[in-house]
This record gives sequence, C-alpha cells and structure tokens, in this order.
Amino acid sequence: MNIPNIMTAQEAVKLIKSGDRVLIQGGSATPQTLVKAMVERAPELKGVEIVHLHTEGECGYTKPEFRDSFHTNAFFIGGNIRKMVGDTADYIPIFLSDIPSLFRQGYMDLDVVLVNVSPPDKHGFCSLGVSVDIVISGIEQGKTVIAQINSHMPRTFGDALVHLNNFSACVLVEEEIHEMKFVAPSEEEKAIGKNIAEIIDDGATLQMGIGGIPNAVLTFLTNHKNLGVHTEMFSEGIVDLVEKGVVNGSQKKVNPYKIVSGFAMGTRRLYDFMDDNPEIEMKDIAYVNDTAIIRQNPKATAINSAIEIDITGQVCADSIGTRMFSGVGGQMDFMRGAALSIGGKPIIAITSTTLKGVSKIVPMLKQGAGVVTTRAHARFVATEYGVAELFGRNLKQRAQSLRDIAHPDHREELDKAIFDRFGSSLMVK
Repeated sequence: MNIPNIMTAQEAVKLIKSGDRVLIQGGSATPQTLVKAMVERAPELKGVEIVHLHTEGECGYTKPEFRDSFHTNAFFIGGNIRKMVGDTADYIPIFLSDIPSLFRQGYMDLDVVLVNVSPPDKHGFCSLGVSVDIVISGIEQGKTVIAQINSHMPRTFGDALVHLNNFSACVLVEEEIHEMKFVAPSEEEKAIGKNIAEIIDDGATLQMGIGGIPNAVLTFLTNHKNLGVHTEMFSEGIVDLVEKGVVNGSQKKVNPYKIVSGFAMGTRRLYDFMDDNPEIEMKDIAYVNDTAIIRQNPKATAINSAIEIDITGQVCADSIGTRMFSGVGGQMDFMRGAALSIGGKPIIAITSTTLKGVSKIVPMLKQGAGVVTTRAHARFVATEYGVAELFGRNLKQRAQSLRDIAHPDHREELDKAIFDRFGSSLMVK
C-alpha cells in the first residue's frame, strides 16, 4: 500500500506551532518517537498546551526547563507526570465518558493530534490498536493529525480503523508497544479477589482495570459460566478466561459475543491476542462508558479501586487530601451504569490498610480529598475481610458494615468514631 506524506519524525513535528493545543494518544499506545521529536523542538516553541489521558514512557514536555515551551493539562494523571502536577502540569476533572464531547462540541479545539497506528491494510486503513478511547474523537476534530505507523501495533477493530487520508504526516517507526508487566497479587489482594468472585454471578458482564486486585478476581472466576466483558480497559487476565471458555459474551444484550473496550494494557501476549481478533471491539470511550449502554447488559459488574472511603460510603479515588494522584476517570460511568443494570453490582475494592498500615476505611476523608463516588452511589465495598453491602442502608448501618470489613487493628477507633457520630443504636441486621 502506498503511504502518502511520509517524512521523518523531526520533519513531522514541525507542523506543531507555538500556541497550539496538542492531543497525545495515551496508555500503551503513547507515540514515543513523536513525543521525543516534539520535545527536541522545545527551544523553538512557546505556549504549547499538551492534553492527554495517562501516558506511558518519557514525558520530557513536563520538565521544568521547558515550562515556557509546554504546559500539560491531563484528563487523568499517570505516574510519569504525577510529581509535576501543580507545576508544569495541571489536571482537568472530568468523567472519562465526557471527554470526547469537549472536542466534538467545540469546548476544546485541537490543533494537532499525535497517534501510534498499525500499518495500513490494502484499503488504506490503519488501526489505533490498543488505544481508541478519546483519541478517535480527537482525530475527527483535530486540524492536523500526525501518525507514527508502527509494525508492532496490533490491528484491532470496532472504532479503531482510521484511513491514511486522515493523516497530515506519516512517520514509519519500529517501536515496541509499552508493556505492563503482570504483578502477582498479594495475600490481601487474593483474599479480596476471592470475596469479589463469590458475589459475581454467572452471565455477568465485567468491567475491571489492571493491577493486583483485578488480577486476583480473574483467577477466581475459572468456574464461572458465560461471562462477558464491557470495560474501559482490560489486561491479559481476560485472555485465560477466554481460552477456558469462561468469557464468551453469550449473555450480553449489547455487542453479544464481543469483548468491548476503550484501551488495553499488558504484555506482548495480550497484544498478540488482540491482533486481528474479531472478537475484540475497541470503541470510542463515549460509547464504552455511556451509562445508557452499560446498563443494557444484565448483571453488569463494575470493579473499581479507591484511595480511602469514609464510614458513610463516600469514596475518594483521585487524590490524597488536596494532592491529586490520578483522576475521576471512568469510575462513576461504570458504578452508575452497573447500578442501573438489572442484577448489576457496582463494587469498590480496596485493601483495608495502606502499605504503612494506615486504615483506608476512615471516619472522615482527608481534608481536601475528592469524592469520586458519592455515598448514594456506593453499593458494595470489598476488602480482604469481607464485602459490605450498602445499598438501602442508613448511615448508622453503613458505618457498622464498613467497620466490620476494616482491619481489626483499626476497628476500635472506628467504633469510637461511629459512637461519637451516631450513638450506640445501630440496629444492623
């Protein structure tokens, strides 16, 4: 296939001008070659605004010495820019499902979009591979789209296919896709995984992220039947369940028999599984995270994490006090979508304490902490000590249920806080 507008990365990023707003494709698909070439132009650029979800790899545009050249507004904070938030980076609080409307409805114009795509097929269509999420809306609305065409990017379907005609410049690269290595769950995470697996029904449609707790949950689902997947992101724990026939999507009402996701992060095994696999549909995040879509699948089960939760069920998942740590992301999209699903279960999963032994179930959230999931939205909370069901329970009952799944070392302190706030009459059944 003849590829038009081929140039070097250094030539391509000359299309970026001072004062431009640049969207960078994120996650494992972060276009490292283009990002590095853009940063090399720092001495020539002034006031370039960078926007993205969390990215992987180097992010030289956040270095203090380049503060006059670049400033980042992140929709979600990854570990690579976390220390720079409040300095050369800022955070935009927003539901993940709402980000595409910023671009499509003209709230945020995009001058340049940097993407990482597969080689074209014989019809000229490249694939966004492991990351469609918000970037497909960016390509639709961006004035200039620069693509690095990468033979290592798996070819995926759904909304992932983009024609060469959409690209103002093409850069040919051989760049490994970022791999997120499997981390074995801790004993606490295994216990949480077992507790959650016990309340997941056969035929459920799952949403879960990456990390020790989701990995642990997946390992305890091998005896389940007819599970489906509709999730903003997934990792390779899903692959085992597909190969065992546990995940088949047969009970889904929306996109039956398909794994629907916005982005994926894992190792090469996951990316090889995704490559040219019609079972996987990588979709626009405005669709994936739409509560009206999520709720249509019966028994939608959303599993999300938190930083801390107070005794009334308020969930902080984006900050440690006033210090921003991650972001709102898609937690509320799926917590609400699952709650509206027939037989759905929105679950917050946390270890009972931090690595330093501090309780994550607290009388009050830290001063300045953000409430991502409100007490009215919280229904199930799981720790290694059990699952607290909060739906339909009053404040006193919630407090006692959460106290019962807290670490034993902190239950006396929570008892005192509950008594001081609510008195002794808890009437828990």
